Amino acid sequence: MLKIHNSLTGRKEPFRPIVPGKVRMYVCGVTVYDHIHLGHARMLMVFDMVQRYLRASGFDVTYVRNVTDIDDKIIERAAANGEEWSALARRFTASMHEDCAALRLDPPDHEPRATEYIGAIVAMIETLVAKGYAYVADDGDVMYAVRRFAPYGRLSGKRLEDLRAGARVRVDDAKRDPLDFVLWKAAKPGEPAWDSPWGRGRPGWHIECSAMSTALLGGHFDLHGGGMDLKFPHHENEIAQSCAACGTEFVNVWMHNGFVRIDDQKMSKSLGNFFTVREVLAGLRDPEVLRFLLLGSHYRGPINYSAEQLAQADETLLGLYRALEGAPDGGQADPAALAQWRDAMDDDFNTPEAFAVLQGVARELNSAKAAGRSRDAADRAATLRALGGMLGFLQQDPAAYAKRGVGTQVLDDAAIDALVAARRAARAAKNYAEGDRIRDQLAAVGVVIEDQPGGVTHWRRA
Repeated sequence: MLKIHNSLTGRKEPFRPIVPGKVRMYVCGVTVYDHIHLGHARMLMVFDMVQRYLRASGFDVTYVRNVTDIDDKIIERAAANGEEWSALARRFTASMHEDCAALRLDPPDHEPRATEYIGAIVAMIETLVAKGYAYVADDGDVMYAVRRFAPYGRLSGKRLEDLRAGARVRVDDAKRDPLDFVLWKAAKPGEPAWDSPWGRGRPGWHIECSAMSTALLGGHFDLHGGGMDLKFPHHENEIAQSCAACGTEFVNVWMHNGFVRIDDQKMSKSLGNFFTVREVLAGLRDPEVLRFLLLGSHYRGPINYSAEQLAQADETLLGLYRALEGAPDGGQADPAALAQWRDAMDDDFNTPEAFAVLQGVARELNSAKAAGRSRDAADRAATLRALGGMLGFLQQDPAAYAKRGVGTQVLDDAAIDALVAARRAARAAKNYAEGDRIRDQLAAVGVVIEDQPGGVTHWRRA
C-alpha cells in the first residue's frame, strides 16, 4: 500500500482516498511575473511524478494546478516594464507552458487562473464575513480574523501565542490583530480592480487557492501539494479560510517538496546563482537530463544543483539509453523488478531507491546483450522502458538520444545576457567558483566570455 508523509501529522501514513479509487489533488502553481526558475521546476516535477505514479497505480486522478495571474509582483513588474499587467501575466504564463512542455510535464486536468475565479473568491469572503471569521478594516481591506480559528498553526507547528509575540503592527495598521491577513485589498489608483460588496478591489493571495480548490475539488479533498516555503503562512492560511468557510475538514494529506540549493548555497538573485529553466536547458543534451536530476533525490529533502551533479545525471541517463540501444523488442516486463520498483515508490515516493532498481535492470540488460541472450535482453529492455515511463524517462529512440551532443540546445541573446549578468554578480560577490561554473556553462554551448578592463564583459559565439 502507498504510504505518504503527511506534513499535517509529521508521519508516513497509508494513503486512503476519500472516495476509493479516486484522487482529488491540488498543487499551488506559479505566480507568473517572470520565467520559471529551478525552484519552480522542482515543485512542478515532484507533483508531476506524484500524479503519474498515482495514475500508474490505478487511481482515477483529478489534478488541479493553479496559476496566480494577479499579484503585487505582477503589478510591480508590469509597471517597471511600462506594460499592462494582464499582458505580462499572459506572456509569462505562455513562457511557463513552454518550459513545462520542454520538461515533458503532463498538463494538469484543470489549470485555474485567479482572475477567472473572482466571483468564487468574493462569495467565499462573503461567507467568512457572515460567519464572523472576517471583517472590513478601517482602510477598506477585508481581513481574516486569525484568533477566531482555534486550530491555526496546526500544519506548521506554530503556536498562536508565539506568533503573536513576534509580530509587529504599525501604529496606523487597520488590523485588529497582528496575525490577521488580507482577503480583499481595497483598490488603489492605477491598479487592477473588480467590483465587490466592499467596493472595488482585488483578492489577496491566500484566498485565491482556497476558492479555486473548493470550486474544482469540493471543500474536502485528498491531497494538497506545494513547495516547503508555502507551508507557512500560505497553506496555514488556506486551511483557516477553507475550514471556516466550508465547515468541513479541508485536506487529508499535505505534501511539501524541499528546496533547490546551488553549489550548497541558497538560490538567490543577490548571490548571482539564480537560474531560469530555459537558461539551464540551453546547455543540456536533452531536457530529460534536468528531469532525471530533479527526481533523483527524495522529494522532501533539499537538492543540490551544480555543474558536477548535472554532468553526473547526464552520464547516468545516457548510460541507461545506451543499455537500451540495440536491445530486441517484444519482451515482457519482469514482475520481480516491477515489484521492487513499486515497493520503493509506495514508500513515500522514494525515487532514489526506484532509480537504483533502474540501474540494476540496466546492468542485467547489458549482461544479457553481451552474452547474446536475446530473450532476456528483450525482457530487461521492456522492463527498463516500463519503469522509466512511469516517471517520464527512457521513451525516446536510444540511438538518436546517444548521438545527441551536450549543449545542442541553442541559447538566445537574452539568455546569454542573463547568464553573463549572473556571472558578473557572482564575481562581484567574490564567488569565483560560481563565476567559473557559469563561464563553463556558456563555453559548453559555444559562447566565449571576454573580460575587459574596468569590469566590462563582452561575449561572442565561437
